[in-house]
Amino acid sequence: MHNHYFYRQIQLFLVTALVTLAGCNTPTTNNGDTSPTPTTTSTSSPTESPVSQAPSNVNVNPSQLISPQGIGKVRLGMTYGELKQSLGSKATFKVKSPFMVGSDAIAVNQSDKTLYHILYPTGTTFSNSSRITNVLTESPEYRTDKGVGAGTKIKDAEAAYGKATLSYNTATESREYVKFADYKQRYIYFRPLATTAQPFAGIYTSPPQELNKTNQFHEDAVIKSVQIICPPTACT
Repeated sequence: MHNHYFYRQIQLFLVTALVTLAGCNTPTTNNGDTSPTPTTTSTSSPTESPVSQAPSNVNVNPSQLISPQGIGKVRLGMTYGELKQSLGSKATFKVKSPFMVGSDAIAVNQSDKTLYHILYPTGTTFSNSSRITNVLTESPEYRTDKGVGAGTKIKDAEAAYGKATLSYNTATESREYVKFADYKQRYIYFRPLATTAQPFAGIYTSPPQELNKTNQFHEDAVIKSVQIICPPTACT
């Protein structure tokens, strides 16, 4: 009887000790709440955007390469007739007049796609013997050696070619252009586009001046077109 009472007291003591120890290990908050602390995962702030990385291991097909010499098979200095021969019978050609102020153009099409436009002065004729000196493409199939072309986001082009400077001049129809700090090709021109309902891809100060420049641009801004012009006297 005494032994049974002694063992019962030992059991109660052990239970009490275990409960006390459990209470000591329970995390508490500043207000005394003993609820378990939730596990959290560190995430980036919603206002932070991932850093664009420069395209790596770009392997552009030579027939789709944008370079100072041309766009794909159209080479600056070649004649219109030579281009026709190079593209073959599957290509079609359509005159667009006017194309932009001061320029008419020939749209070069293949497989129901417009590859590029050959530009020439408004009011002149462009024959098979005429030399190609000005080409513009809006096709995303054509890319520079670092994978930049129509449809590339400005922030991704920055990762490839350095800081972007966007500009427009009210004296030239307010046509907007973008240059990149590390891209040194003087006669290759990138025109940007904001994909939302914005008048410009760049974010400019107000009121506008005749020449407007900025390093800021809308998040969704992309390259709309790439234009290559022959340096003076180089394609005569």
